[in-house]
Parts: sequence; C-alpha cells; structure tokens
Amino acid sequence: MASGTQQGTEAASGPAACYRELSRFPAVTRAALGATLGAQSFLLHTECSRPDPPRRRLLRFSRHYSLRCTGNGGLAVSRAALSAEIHNQLLSQDSPTGQHRVVLSRCPRQCHELLEVWGSSGRSHSVDLTALGKHGEVYTEGPFACLAWSHSEMRLLYVAEKSRPKPRPPSPWDVPGATRMAEESEDEEGEQFLYHEDWGEALSTRSVPVLCVLDLESCSVSVLEGIPAHLSPGQALWSPDDCGVVFVGWWHEPFRLGLRACSNRRSGIFHLDLASGRCELLSAEHGATCCPRLSPDGRRLLYLEGGLGGPHRQCLRLRMVSRAPWVPGTAVLPLWDPADCLTWQTRQTVTVLDVVQEPTEAFAGLYGEALPPRCWAADSRRAVLGTPQRSRTDLLLVDTEAATVTNLTAGSPEGCWELLTLQWDVLVATCSAPHRPPSLVVGLLPPAGQELPLRWVLVEDAPTVPGVTWKTLTVHPPCREQCSAADGTQAFEALLLSPPDGTAPHPLVVCPHGGPHTVFDARWRPGMAALCRLGFAVLLVNYRGSLGFGQAGISSLLSRVGEQDVADTQLAVEQALGSEPLDPHRLALLAGSHGAFIALHLLTREPERYRACVLRSPVCNLPALLGTSDIPDWRYISLGLPYTFERVPRAEDVATMLLRSPIAQAHRVQTPVLLCVGARDRRVSPTQALELYRVLRARGVPARLLWYPEGGHALAGVETEADVFGNCARWLLQHLGPPRRDETGRHSP
Repeated sequence: MASGTQQGTEAASGPAACYRELSRFPAVTRAALGATLGAQSFLLHTECSRPDPPRRRLLRFSRHYSLRCTGNGGLAVSRAALSAEIHNQLLSQDSPTGQHRVVLSRCPRQCHELLEVWGSSGRSHSVDLTALGKHGEVYTEGPFACLAWSHSEMRLLYVAEKSRPKPRPPSPWDVPGATRMAEESEDEEGEQFLYHEDWGEALSTRSVPVLCVLDLESCSVSVLEGIPAHLSPGQALWSPDDCGVVFVGWWHEPFRLGLRACSNRRSGIFHLDLASGRCELLSAEHGATCCPRLSPDGRRLLYLEGGLGGPHRQCLRLRMVSRAPWVPGTAVLPLWDPADCLTWQTRQTVTVLDVVQEPTEAFAGLYGEALPPRCWAADSRRAVLGTPQRSRTDLLLVDTEAATVTNLTAGSPEGCWELLTLQWDVLVATCSAPHRPPSLVVGLLPPAGQELPLRWVLVEDAPTVPGVTWKTLTVHPPCREQCSAADGTQAFEALLLSPPDGTAPHPLVVCPHGGPHTVFDARWRPGMAALCRLGFAVLLVNYRGSLGFGQAGISSLLSRVGEQDVADTQLAVEQALGSEPLDPHRLALLAGSHGAFIALHLLTREPERYRACVLRSPVCNLPALLGTSDIPDWRYISLGLPYTFERVPRAEDVATMLLRSPIAQAHRVQTPVLLCVGARDRRVSPTQALELYRVLRARGVPARLLWYPEGGHALAGVETEADVFGNCARWLLQHLGPPRRDETGRHSP
C-alpha cells in the first residue's frame, strides 16, 4: 500500500493528473464558412469538444472567427466572438449560401427531437419531430447519418429510424373492454417480441433507416417512398435541381453484418426521382461504395468504392459520375442540363484514382472511410481529401480531369492533417503530431498547377508538449525465397514516442494496433503522450496489413493472422531495442482487439520477455466469435477461408481457428495481465476476456479484469477512458518498477 506521501505525489503528478492535463486540449469536430462579410471576407464557425471530468461528459463549445484575404494568397484571422457552450445539440448544418443554419437538438425534459432553423434575425423555424410521429429517432452519427439542405434552401433531408407500432399494453384482458382491445390487436398478435436485426457494434439501435424531408414552407415532414425494401439508405444529398435525392444504399439481405469500420459491405450510389418514385443505381452492381459528393456546378459526383467482401478495410478507388462522355485530360465538360438530373441517362462513370497495390513516394492510395462533407474546389475540377499515407495522414489534392494527385502536406512536421471544410477555395483543417495537440489552420487554394507550396495560417495554435519526442522507424521484414509483392514483403513502419534522453534507458510499452486493417498515424493521442510523461517509451507498430501501405500489404495478412502480424511486431521491437536507448529488461504490451490478439501470441511465444500486459477488448478465441461477433465473416476471411451468408462452421474450420487462437496456448502465459472490457461489446464478446481471466487465475498468473457495464468495443466515454488509462498506467508502473525523477523533476520509471 502506498504511503501518504506517495499518494499525495500521485495525486499531484501521477497517472490521473497527467492524463487530465493532456486531455484538456480541445478537438475541432466541425467547421463551416458562413455568410461573406464582403468580397474578400468570411465568417468561420467551429465546434469543439474536450473532456469535462467533473461532469463526466464531453464539453462542447463553439468558436467564431473572421477571415480576410490579404492578397497574394494570404489570409488574416481574428477572433469574432467569445467561446460559447453548446447545449443539447445533436447535428447542425449551414445552408449553401451560409445565410441559415439548421440545428437538430434534443429537449432533455420531454426527450423530444427538434429541428430549428436560425438566421441573422434569429430563429425562423422550430419543428418538433417527435410530436409529428412520422419516424423514430434521427440518426446523428455513424455511416447513415446526414443533414442536407436543398439548393433552394426550402427543404431539409435527413435519416431516421423507421417508425414502429408501439407495443400493446400487457394483459389487457383484465380491464374493461378487453375483448374489443384483443380483437383490434389481433393483427399484431405475436409481434411484440419479434427480433429486429441491427447493424452491429455501436449501431445497435440502427435497424431500418428511412430518408425524411422537412418542408420549411409547410413545416411538414414526409418519409420518402420508392427506395427498394432490401436497401438501407444513408449519406443522402439533393440532386442539382432538387427534384431527386442521391444516397448510399446498403443491401441488408439475407441479414445484416456489422457495419462500423467495415467498408466492404455491399452498397451502391442511387438516385431517387421524387416525381416518379424511380430509384436508379448509379454505381457498380456488386461493390462497396460511400461518400457521394456533388461538385459546386452540379456536373460531377465523386464517391469512394472498394471491393466487396475480403478485408474489412481496404485501399479504395475514387470514382466519378459525370453527365457527358469524358476522358482524363480533356477539356471542360458541357454545362449541366437540369433534365439530365431526372434520368441520369447521359452519365459517364470513370475511375479517377485506382487501387494502389504498391505505394510510391508520391502516392500510397486512398484509405479513408469518408470524404470531407465539402471537398470540391470552386472550379468543380479539383477536390481535397485526407487519407493515410504510410504512418502519416496527409491532405491530397486530386485533379479529376488529369487524374493526378498532389500531396499538400508532405514533409510537414505535423504527422496528421484533417480537412474540415473547403468552401469558396478556403481550406479549413487541423494538424497534429504525437507531441503536439491539434491546431486549427486555414489556407487559400491557389489556381490549378500552382498549389505548392500552400500557405497555411494558424487560427488556434496548440503548444508542443514538453517531455515527448517522436520518430518513424522503418522495418524491413526478411524476404522469403521466391517472394513477390503479394507476399507483402515491403517495409512497414513503427512510431516511437520517447521521454527525455536524460531518463534513458527507457522502459518500452509495445502497442500493435487493432483492426487489423487500421493504422497508427502520427497524430496526437493524449494517452500515449501521458505514458511518455510518466517515463515510458511507446512503440506504435504498423505491421504488414496496416492501411496506408498499399493493397498488397493489406492482402498479405490474409491467412497469416497470428503469424505475420506477430512476427512483424516482434521484429519492430528488436529493431527499436537495437537502435534506441531502451531497456530490454523492462518491456510491456498495451493493445486492444486484434492488437490484443497479437500481444497474447507474443506472451505465449516469449513468456519471460514481457513483464506486464494490458489488453482492451481482446480477441482470444477465434471459433467462439463465430456465434457472438457482429462480423462472423472476418473469422473465415482472416484465415484465407471463403465466406458466404449461408456458411456454417465445419470441424476443420473450427480446428484451424482454434490453432490460431491465443487461448490454445494460454498455459504458457506467465506475464501479469490486466483486462479491460465493455459489457455491451458486439464486435468481440467480453466473455473472451472472461475465459482468459479464468485460465490465468487458475494457473496462478496475476490477472485483473475491469468490466464496464455500459462500455462497447472502443470503451469510449469520458469517465470510461479516464478510468481505463489510470488503471493501465498504474499496472505498468507496478510491474515495471516505481518512478524516479530525472534532472527536470519529472517522474519516470
């Protein structure tokens, strides 16, 4: 037990205090350019959030700025108003002209959802959607959500859950009129407990989305008809003449598979004609599409397209629908004829950027699951988007006519750039790095061919955090005999975050990411920075199979999970130990989901190498996930086995999965393990961790299990995240040794 002095020290500068300090930096979640103040001036509205520990929630607030063009591509920025807290707001969207803003909010007392329209004269419309009863809850986040203005600014388009009849009262036979009530409800007999499918992890309340339109003239809401019954619509926008709606439709037959972080689900871009009710598929019949974005002149529609099935996240194509035959490099397209909006019969679909198998220095492919809501330049020819490029996230400018890519942020000291909006050729973005919280920047997009160097102007600067440095390590796997690109033999990377050199050699915390097809880009992560401030070096491993390194690398992991990813992680550790001031005798593992799967394999293969391990939502037993996970297809695909909806596990499938599962070798684990799980996890059942916990306890291995009743797979939420970090940090400090002070007075193990 810690002494009073030790407890006081931890309270002042221990894990909890360190995490609170580094979590105070706000994240900008939304930006919009409002009504122009003049020919060369703009209003910038931003929405931000940061943890509010005393109230156990996210604090959301707005900031406002004025932008003025100074000539020669420069911008001057000034704060236009003080920050103001945002209460009860779920969604907001500015109109095309910037003259109006629609806000979806929830009245906390009645739990009613309100759509309100605000302008320069105050509130002009307020509609109680719940009281109208046309639909269920509005979708405010996730892959379906949208809130779109018509070009006339007289109608609003959004997605909500389909309305269902309310359950009839229980046991009505005991009240007067019971016979009549029973006869009236005869058609609903047996429906009260009918199972309704949902879209899995983090989408458990999303089952049957419908497109809804609010008419501001009549303040009436209508649910659009004409969408095929086998489709779930979302990400909708208005066609150029407001006579139709473009949307993404996901096939949900024969049953729904988990959709979160899965860009490989069958989906298409559709156009619904509001007059005739005709619904037409604009994209490929068998593909996975998302993010339709209409150009300012209404002539071109960009969207992302990936392969159907296979890895849950992949390298994507950038596709474009245009109204006339078009070839990259040709002249400007003819003007849009509004009549073409109704039939789309003159469309031409082209691939602007294709899947990249092997990355080059100039371009590594597209991997983001979403395009920025506004990404087109004013010329309706160029678009800007953010995507992982190896261990960075950069902003890329795409010329849709020439089919060329220009990296606008390559070589910058910040490792992660995110575009918030692009309006009237004004770029609004955030940039961060492992040692620097996000800063808000703006820039003017120069004419085509003159984009570099792009001049960025700081709007809100974030200081670098002392005591944290970082670098990118390049790791070359050994080449097997007769290896090829499909074997994924290209180099991968790892990000090393380090405390001050005066505390070397540093204990090392190794973190393989989850997914497995995600990536650790060089962004700000307060938890990782806090570990550095506590004296740990942190190694974030982007093993082969990570996004940002080409499709060949992603595909190379299929059938090799539990082997290639584990070997890559250990190879990165050995290289870091051989080249950096690290203590080889004080190693720990910190990982979640598939990363925890890798970490467990490392514990079983080198049981005496790692002194501590922290696992969040761990994958331990692959065959047990077949009946409990919202993505059972991944269990087959990851091992190179084909998957179909009607497939049932065979004995050889289960045997293969079990052999690749860490639980089969759990008897070899000697390292103390802390487990953190959410009881509501739909992706990886918490019983996976419970099974491992029991095995470890039975064998006398130190183990601790944290069970969060309301937690999902990501263990998100202000209180949960803070508690998980505090427990993780204390577990690492306990098993890697107590902290000591360096010459700067900071704590380090």
